[in-house]
Amino acid sequence: MDSLAAAPGTGPATSPLPILRKPRPAARFQDLPTDRTLVMGILNVTPDSFSDGGVHATSDTAIAAGLRMFYAGADIIDVGGESTRPGAVEVSVEEEKQRVLPVVAALVKAGALVSIDTTHAATAAAALDAGAAIINDVSGLTMEPEMAELAARARTPYILTHRRGDASTMDSLTDYWNVAEDVAAELAGVRDKLYAAGVAPEQIIMDPGLGFAKTDVQNWELLQHLDVLQAMGHKVLVAGSRKRFLGSLLTVAGKSAPPQERDAATAAVTAISAFRGAWAVRVHDVGSSLDAVKVAARMAPSAPTATKPPASGNS
Repeated sequence: MDSLAAAPGTGPATSPLPILRKPRPAARFQDLPTDRTLVMGILNVTPDSFSDGGVHATSDTAIAAGLRMFYAGADIIDVGGESTRPGAVEVSVEEEKQRVLPVVAALVKAGALVSIDTTHAATAAAALDAGAAIINDVSGLTMEPEMAELAARARTPYILTHRRGDASTMDSLTDYWNVAEDVAAELAGVRDKLYAAGVAPEQIIMDPGLGFAKTDVQNWELLQHLDVLQAMGHKVLVAGSRKRFLGSLLTVAGKSAPPQERDAATAAVTAISAFRGAWAVRVHDVGSSLDAVKVAARMAPSAPTATKPPASGNS
């Protein structure tokens, strides 16, 4: 029943009783679909993200946006409270937690599978306590040592992103001999640190870090050579949504397309990534990328899978 009736013989209730709804079962990572590339929705609870800064800057607006993504079919909602765009200003851990924790808790309660987008171990730990199921650490080689220890202790999936430097220096660190091979080698070095901390191979998800210390040309080269990362034996996440290299491609009359006009190009990247076997894509517009992965799955029906993970400690 949706509500409680008065007990027999006691007469009508004198005040309305709350509607009791059956709680949704907690979403689990192991229950995610395996017959197609997954779609991770981006939820920035920030005033300064490059694409949607300020749009979801309050808990209420962020929760509403996250629920829209969830009901639209997003497999994962990635909640972040600090912009990682080039030149972004760092926020304190306490402010970051105030931004993201109410949102994480509300989305988990609604039944969504949530990842926490943070470079801070304290924020990640608090988000896991609030129900988040994945750590998405975009700090790459600059990650806090405590983050590896947390991932090992929590036994939670951990997204390892390639990045050189930080938001203020990454644009000057784009010197590669072979971008795909170099990115794979540098990720392998960080992976060894994760192994040393006790993180299991199957927990690790690789993100090539499109837009982080890469030129436009290098971003396209990475997309063309996802197989180099997949050969490392882990799931691969592609996060190119609305990024600068897409805006540069869509230049009209010498002017780069603004972020909000890059969703069609993002969906094209999603289709290509899905066709090439990416485990997931991280996007702002969930609907168009869901359509794209369905098309890719129809063209290449075999499920996207990672190769067998290497033994811990091997790079």
